[in-house]
Amino acid sequence: MLKPFYHPHLIEAGLDEVGRGCLAGPVVAAAVVLPKDYTNPLLNDSKQLTKVQRNQLRNEITEVALAWAVAEVSNQEIDQINILKASFLAMHRALDQLALRPEHLLVDGNRFTPYPFVAHTCIVKGDAKFMSIAAASVLAKTYRDDLMERLSEEFPQYGWARNVGYPTPVHRRAIEEFGPCPHHRMSFKLI
Repeated sequence: MLKPFYHPHLIEAGLDEVGRGCLAGPVVAAAVVLPKDYTNPLLNDSKQLTKVQRNQLRNEITEVALAWAVAEVSNQEIDQINILKASFLAMHRALDQLALRPEHLLVDGNRFTPYPFVAHTCIVKGDAKFMSIAAASVLAKTYRDDLMERLSEEFPQYGWARNVGYPTPVHRRAIEEFGPCPHHRMSFKLI
C-alpha cells in the first residue's frame, strides 16, 4: 500500500523520470502534487502497470492533482551534459511549470540536484512507496511512450512503437543496419 505523504503538513510534489536507459528520444520527468486525501488502490510504479491501467490513471491524476507538469530534455542535451544531469534538469523543468509551489519534494532515486529554496528527500524505489512519486511515474511514462510511438511513425525501422527507445535486440539490429537517426543519443553505446 502506497503512503499518501512524507510530511503531512507540507505541500509535497512527487518527482520521477523515465527513459534514462534508452538509446533514443528524450528523458522525461513529471512533478505531481496530489490532494492529501487522495487514494487509489491501482496506483503504483508505472512499470508494474499495464498500458491500459497507466492511461486510466493518467486521466485521473491530471484531473484530481492540485498541480502537475511534464518536461523533457532532448537527446542532444543528454549528449552535451550526460544522462544523470539531464534527468535532474527534466525534473527541474517540470517543477518550473507547476502552478502550485511545493514546500517539499519527494524524489524517486538516491540522488538529486537541489531545486532552489525547496527541501527534498530522495527515496530509492519511491515510485512503489509514495503516491505522488507513483503518479509522477505514470505521467512521465505515458507522455514518453506516446512521444516514442509518434516518432516511430517517421522511423518505423527501430521498433519504437514497442521498445520506446530501449536497447532491445531489434532496436540494436536496426541501428546496425540503418545507422542512427537524429533522435539517437550519440554519447550512448548504440551497438
